[in-house]
Parts: sequence; C-alpha cells; structure tokens
Amino acid sequence: MKKLTLALFILSLTLIPGFSQGLNIPAKHWGISFGNSTQFNGLRFNLVDKDIERINGINVNVWGAKDNSRQTGTVNGISIGIPAAMGTMNRNGINLGIFGTGAKNNLKGINIGGLGVGAGNNLHGINIGGLGAGAGGDVKGLTIGLLGVGAGGDLAGINLGGLGVGAGDNVKGINFGGLAVGAGGTVSGISLSVLAVGSGEHVQGLSLAGLAVGGPKVTGVQAALVIGGKEVRGISIAPAYFKIEGLDGYMKGLSVSVFNHVQGEVFGVCIGIFNYAYAVHGFQLGILNHVKSNPKGLRWLPIFNTSFES
Repeated sequence: MKKLTLALFILSLTLIPGFSQGLNIPAKHWGISFGNSTQFNGLRFNLVDKDIERINGINVNVWGAKDNSRQTGTVNGISIGIPAAMGTMNRNGINLGIFGTGAKNNLKGINIGGLGVGAGNNLHGINIGGLGAGAGGDVKGLTIGLLGVGAGGDLAGINLGGLGVGAGDNVKGINFGGLAVGAGGTVSGISLSVLAVGSGEHVQGLSLAGLAVGGPKVTGVQAALVIGGKEVRGISIAPAYFKIEGLDGYMKGLSVSVFNHVQGEVFGVCIGIFNYAYAVHGFQLGILNHVKSNPKGLRWLPIFNTSFES
C-alpha cells in the first residue's frame, strides 16, 4: 500500500501539470487529489502549493510558490513537507517538514521542521526547529530551537534556545538561552542563561545568569556575577559587582556582592567587601562602607554604615 501510494504521488507530479485544478478522485472537492487543487477535503498530493483557498485533511507537498503573492489560503489538518511544508497564508494542525515548515501569516498547532519553523505573523503551539524557530509577530507555547528562538512581538510559554531566546517586545514564561535571554520590553518569569539575561525595560521574576543580569528595572530574585540597573528591587546576588546607575536610581531589598556600587539610594541592606551609596535607608555591612550624603567623619566607616543625616 505504501509503495502504491508513493508511486501514484510520483506519477501525479509528472502528469498533473495539464490539470489546472489537479486530478481529483472521486469528486472535485473531496477524496484524493493529485495536483494543485485550491479547494479540497481529503488526501492531497502536490508539487508546489500556490493560490490555495482552503485545504482540509492531509496535505503532502514538496515546496511553496516563489512568488510571495501566490502564497494564499489555509491548510487545516496534517501538513507534510517533502522537504518543506510551506506555501500558504495559514497552516493549522500538525505541520511537519523535512527541511522546515512555515506560513506567510500564522502557523498554529504542532509544528516541527528539520531545519526551522517560522511564520510571518504568529507562531502558536508546540514548535520545534532543528536550527531555529521564530515569527515576525508573537510566539506562544513550547518552542525549541537548537540555535535560537525569537519573536518580533511577544514570546510566551516555555522557550529553549541553544544560543539565545529573544523578542522585540516581551518575553514571558520559562526561558533558557545558552548565551542570552533578552527582550526589547520586559523579560518576566524564570529566565536562565549561561551568559546574560537582560531587557530594554524590565527584568522580573527569577533570573539566573553566569555573567550578567540587567535592565533599567530589575525586580525579583536575580543571581549573576554582575547585576545592574537604575531601579532594582528584591534579592540580588552578584559575586563580582552590583551597580545602581544615577542619583535618581535606587535599590530596594537585599544585595550581596564584593562591590555594591549604588550611585543613588539604598532602601534595605547591602552586604559586601566594599559598599558605596549616596544615601542609605537601611544599612551597609562590609569591610569598608561609604555613604556620600553623611556628614564628614561618618562617610567612611568599617563594618557598618547607614545614613546619619540630621
């Protein structure tokens, strides 16, 4: 049966070009189709998907049209690409491609591509790309890419990228990036990276990195050799260096580091070898502690310091 189906498929690729809508058995819009039928329900085999309206069922194709304007319509069901499941506006269901699977607009369901998985707009579901997985819009669900996972909009769910995980807007959920986890907006949830976790606006949740965690705002529990930001709240463990930038910056909570360098104010506790702050509403514990706003004679103190302003 498998050999017969394969033989019919190969035969169709050589004979069907003469049929503009394909050879469909037993009816025009349902049954088994060989060729580029644009509306069909059932089992369909085609060389190049183009000008599609709607396909429901099992769709087996080789490639998609090179002309982007001819990548239209929707496939619902099971899409199998030998080698690539692509060539339509949308694909919903189970989408499998030896090289990859993709859609001009939205790709939703279980999406697996040997090299990659991608969508021009949104990618939702279970997404596994041998090298990478990404979309121009939002990516949601379980997404895994050997090299990386990315989204032009929001990235949400469980995201694992061998080199990195990132989004133009927000990253939310459980995120692991071998080199980095980052976002132009907010990184929130559990974020893990060998090197760095950072954002253009806000890092919040549990953030663990081998080298650095940083952003204008950092909230939650964070641990890395270096941690920095303008506004940091929570528990920060930075064995090498902790920094708050600017006189209008602040730290609220607990910071443990060799050097706690707070250019603004401390609301809480800094523990380190050397602690520096402009003002402290709490205290510093360390070998040497400096509070710049203190009166002369109380700015530099060993072991303990706080604000002694009148």
